[in-house]
Amino acid sequence: MSLVHQKRIVLVLTIVIGLSVGIGLVLYALSQNIHLFYTPSQLATDNVSPQKKIRVGGMVIVGSVKHRDDLAVEFTITDFKQETKIRYRGIMPDLFKEGQGIVALGKLSTNGEFVAEQVLAKHDENYMPPEIADLKKQSEKT
Repeated sequence: MSLVHQKRIVLVLTIVIGLSVGIGLVLYALSQNIHLFYTPSQLATDNVSPQKKIRVGGMVIVGSVKHRDDLAVEFTITDFKQETKIRYRGIMPDLFKEGQGIVALGKLSTNGEFVAEQVLAKHDENYMPPEIADLKKQSEKT
């Protein structure tokens, strides 16, 4: 094997190893930021690890929201088959209300409750930002 061939083999191996390490680091970073979505029915049937951060979504059951003095809120969501109790400490989003759909990010506790770190309230498909709604009204008048 000539010296040129040896240099090419070393160059190809260096590139392959560099790409492998880069792809491995990217996949590791992506795996840290992936939060799978579960419905209450899936939480009841799937074996979700309590240490794993996940998203849970459903409709807030009317009459289930309980506010405490220390910004703690407890409520129950449903997918109309199963229910999941959620505990959250913090300021609730403005769109949060009973009967509305929400998505919560957090971890499942050992007693089956979901401890949320973040609550996202969803609006219906008819929502339009006020600025756009005003522009639409103005365009309809002219």
